[in-house]
Amino acid sequence: MHAIGIDIGGTKIAGALVSEDGQILADARVATPAGDSEAIVDAVVAMIETLAAGHDVRAAGVAAPGFIDVNQSTVYYTPNISWRHEPLRERLVSRLDLAVTIDNDANAAGWAEFRFGAGRDTDDMTMLTIGTGVGGAIVTQGRLFRGGFGTAAEIGHLRVVPDGLPCGCGARGCIEQYGSGRALLRIANGIADVGGIGLGLATVRADAGELTGDGVAALIVEGDPGALQALRELGGWLGQACASLSAVLDPQVFVFGGGVAIAGDLLLDPIREAYLAHLPARGFHPEPEFVIAELVNNAGVVGAADLARLHLSTL
Repeated sequence: MHAIGIDIGGTKIAGALVSEDGQILADARVATPAGDSEAIVDAVVAMIETLAAGHDVRAAGVAAPGFIDVNQSTVYYTPNISWRHEPLRERLVSRLDLAVTIDNDANAAGWAEFRFGAGRDTDDMTMLTIGTGVGGAIVTQGRLFRGGFGTAAEIGHLRVVPDGLPCGCGARGCIEQYGSGRALLRIANGIADVGGIGLGLATVRADAGELTGDGVAALIVEGDPGALQALRELGGWLGQACASLSAVLDPQVFVFGGGVAIAGDLLLDPIREAYLAHLPARGFHPEPEFVIAELVNNAGVVGAADLARLHLSTL
């Protein structure tokens, strides 16, 4: 039985018809009408109907950013769409002859990596998505961990610096402010301001008017000392966070996805180093693997579809 996965982002809605072994058989993509929640529902319904046409499809999973309730039904809150306690599953089921589930987008991506990607040979996996912010997903004993209210695994809001930088969540010192793509740009700008190894960063900034993620990424690929230093600092913060997470979750593998993860070992090496430096009871604690996600941009739709299929099998 095939299932459909939908991944609602701030700028685009992606969808796919997905086989039981995680293969994408057909896909679609449209711009997100972010300011119109009704139009988003219309777009999702139309995409599901198009992808399902002519196929044996009985379930559809929808991944969305923000807080989703434990029953995989209601969107409590999503930052870039005006959904507050939105009964999204109810609205979709009323228009579709399919079983529908709703999941957090990072959870969906993490589940895809656990089932079909970098975490497929383990039972316990923790994933961090390093993009504009920091997302997360936790799989323990082969099950996706959602918590008592459905909003677990908000790893980006693990506090690493008491009274640190203010975060959009209202707290201070969250790892999102030190280990995200946005943080990488802040660190890189600081290095450019000082000069020295920051000369390359300063030159690119002067030519372009500002540093961008693509600009820093290009310098990292070129081996620019300032850009690599920024990446090492970012990795150091992430490694500290992973050491704390290990004390609680004890995963066999940490998987890193998101745009910054394309740096590969240049990111993983400082993460591993900082992890070991801050690991409680080092030398007496088995060490997890640190790997880069494999499914990249397809993880959200693949995971959403597989979670919908799994949910249907339990009914």
